[in-house]
Amino acid sequence: MADYQLIIIGAGPGGYTAAIRAAQLGMRVALVENRELGGTCLNRGCIPTKTFLHTANLLRELNRCGTFGIRVDGVSVDIERIYARKDEVVTQLRGGIEALLKANKIELIHGTALISGQGTVSVEGRRLTADHLLIAAGSKPARLPIPGLDLPGVVTSDELLAEAGTPVGRLTIIGGGVIGVEFATIYQALGCEVTILEAMERILPGMDREISQNLTMILKKRGVKIMTGAHVQEVTKEDSLCCTYTVKEAQQTVEADRVLVSIGRVANTEHLLDGVDLHLDRGEIPVDANFETCVKGIYAVGDVIKGGVRLAHAATAQGLSAVAHMCGQAPSADLSIVPACIYTDPEIACAGITAEEAKAAGIPVKTGKFLMSANGKSMIELADRGFVKLVCHAQTGVLLGAQLMCSRATDMIAGISAAIVNRMTAEQLVSAIYPHPTFSEAIWEAAEDLGGRAVHVAPKR
Repeated sequence: MADYQLIIIGAGPGGYTAAIRAAQLGMRVALVENRELGGTCLNRGCIPTKTFLHTANLLRELNRCGTFGIRVDGVSVDIERIYARKDEVVTQLRGGIEALLKANKIELIHGTALISGQGTVSVEGRRLTADHLLIAAGSKPARLPIPGLDLPGVVTSDELLAEAGTPVGRLTIIGGGVIGVEFATIYQALGCEVTILEAMERILPGMDREISQNLTMILKKRGVKIMTGAHVQEVTKEDSLCCTYTVKEAQQTVEADRVLVSIGRVANTEHLLDGVDLHLDRGEIPVDANFETCVKGIYAVGDVIKGGVRLAHAATAQGLSAVAHMCGQAPSADLSIVPACIYTDPEIACAGITAEEAKAAGIPVKTGKFLMSANGKSMIELADRGFVKLVCHAQTGVLLGAQLMCSRATDMIAGISAAIVNRMTAEQLVSAIYPHPTFSEAIWEAAEDLGGRAVHVAPKR
């Protein structure tokens, strides 16, 4: 008999939630982790950055509180305390995960796992066997083969989050994706001079174009320099770091105290396999609809899988789905709709497809949009420009996608995702009463706009 019914490699959102669910279903479970519980999301990603973003937003509010009739003198930033607060949040949440593992009688094994057979794992020389293996090893920041990226002061998000309060006066960010714009939001609010160098034609190139355009205007208004079509050639260092880049073949430079490389992430599969062929594709693991690999009994979820969505909640849903398949059950979640959130100010959240994607796929759609400048709650809070956009099928009215850029967007997207999954129509969305004044009223307005009945939107001509 095998030592365990399930061994999970990686204690991030995909791994520890799968471990808990498997234990709840009666499986003997071991969870292997070579770093801290919670994985990248808790320790080097979602939670630390959102803690910093909350601080940044609070500071931004304090700096404009005179508009609200409140006078605050002597506002200052204690960067060491900001980092200490981040550590407190992370430690508390990590302790919660540890308590859950103990309560569910899951064996936590510290060490680096090596898969040496169909149901065999070695951890620091200890051989373990299991009926099923689940790989949830996560990812790490990617690096570009650019001269100078190994210089002191050139960091990834992992290192920048671990600097323990080192003051940064000038920050250059290579990459204008989700990680890049969130760090730009943080450091600009803290008084740093921020420059974003993005190789594509716009920041957030994978998102709705209107979101990208709006965020560009907001960040520029706040003083962030954004260079698109910028291809970094090298980084050098004398008195300070200097990034040399080209825009339309014209060479330019920008100096900084830190250079953040945020060009994406790569799967953590290096040194994971020994004599087991999972048909890796550029380090990523191909899986089927049940997240089982080409080797029966070995599953993979989260950032390690080929073509996957690198989001914590996606990894959680995938891990639960994989465990359900092991136990002969149907998955509880529809994995085709994964909401994406960006915690800038204003927040950004999307689910389903955009109108551009629908057009490319030959799907007839119509859109409804509501500008947040007409939303009472947004006016009360002096929120920056934003909107709620809904995309539905032109013939059936079924909701296909949503793009939100407004306060509380990351909270509001969950309800819209449920509507998309359950194939609700715009008429069904407006059948409920939305409380006033709230940000969520914008969903009702956008849905009404789809039918040409919105009461706070100018008639379309």
